[in-house]
Amino acid sequence: MLASWLLAAGFFLHAQDDPKQRAKIVRELSKGGSDSIPKIEPYLSDPVLDVRLEAVKAIAYIGTQRSLDPLIKATNDNDAEIQIRATDGLVNFYLPGYASSGLGASFRRIGTSIKSKFTDTNDQVMDAFIQVRPEVVRALGRVARGGATMESRANAARAVGILRGREAIPDLAEALRSKDSQVIYESLIAFQKIRDPSAGPRVAFLLRDLDEKVQITAIETTGLLANRGALNDLRDVLDHSKKMSVKRAALTAMAQMPDPQLHGVYIARLADKDEGMREGAAEGIARLKNPDDRPKIESAFSLEKKTGPRVSLAFAMVSLGKRDMGALDPLRYLVDNLNSAAYRGVSRAYLTELARDPENRKALYPAFTESTATKEEKTGLAQVLSVSGGQDSIAPLETLSKDSTPEVSQEATRALRNLRARLP
Repeated sequence: MLASWLLAAGFFLHAQDDPKQRAKIVRELSKGGSDSIPKIEPYLSDPVLDVRLEAVKAIAYIGTQRSLDPLIKATNDNDAEIQIRATDGLVNFYLPGYASSGLGASFRRIGTSIKSKFTDTNDQVMDAFIQVRPEVVRALGRVARGGATMESRANAARAVGILRGREAIPDLAEALRSKDSQVIYESLIAFQKIRDPSAGPRVAFLLRDLDEKVQITAIETTGLLANRGALNDLRDVLDHSKKMSVKRAALTAMAQMPDPQLHGVYIARLADKDEGMREGAAEGIARLKNPDDRPKIESAFSLEKKTGPRVSLAFAMVSLGKRDMGALDPLRYLVDNLNSAAYRGVSRAYLTELARDPENRKALYPAFTESTATKEEKTGLAQVLSVSGGQDSIAPLETLSKDSTPEVSQEATRALRNLRARLP
């Protein structure tokens, strides 16, 4: 028996001297689930990169509460892939399935370099009722500010946005000065998701960036964060840019910060030959809420042939007080467009803004129970109330949570949790 023990001990010691065997040990340990994490964690400090990679992948795969501290530790590794896999693992805990679609899922190593591709879709964000540990956000912020490579920094910035990591705003502001377009872009989108107005002035220096994608995103972020200090800069961009996409973004950003001095700008652009400019002009008039503008908007709505500007004009009409829900009314038009794949997001955003007004919410409630209401309309309206509802929204959402369509009942239940997390 002693001989057998010595043989086993000798094999184990030999395995510990062999990186391939240590990696194999980690893979075997990962099958033990959460209880194996304390045994796997020491391998995060292994001198051999491949072993550390196996360790971070295993811990991220297990994905329980006990994975968080080791993954935070792994973000301090000096290898970009380990930082990225640790980042994706941290997000995956709060957003199950993220790791399979995150940056780490597209990794390909070529010698000492790595190849990967960011997905174009960057609209994921955590529900309001989910509480993220501050240490997680701080760890991701450190990587966004100074990770091993620009890819790991951009990936961490994206993660901060998904988790609404307000604590990492200073790190994101530092990342904006990286001179790397992907890092800057992901940091700007993160600011949009966090929606903290205090971050607005930190973006102003990018309003004339030479990278069109960065410039447009910085302009959009300035509008969303309502940085009124940048209005003159936005007006200058609108008047002097030679790129229509940039001009559209500038007008739309200005429209999000209603200023009576800009009334003439909106009126002049309401008949612009570019439909994107007409959309921005309608938004600006909507938010100024000048009742004298209602005849102009109604006329423009009746004459407009393009769906995009027509949706914006419908938003303006409701904002100016037309709340009827007849078949041809603008509020009905917005609800109807929740059925459109192309305009669902736009209509939902407009309805979310309109629903902050209790009178507009009251006008919407009958649409929840209409026999002709579609699944898309019900889920879209539930999402609207999750963000803009009040105490009066609880009863309609509770009714919707009992809907016979599973997708509708699930979305209504989720909306109720988000709403209750927001209400005092």
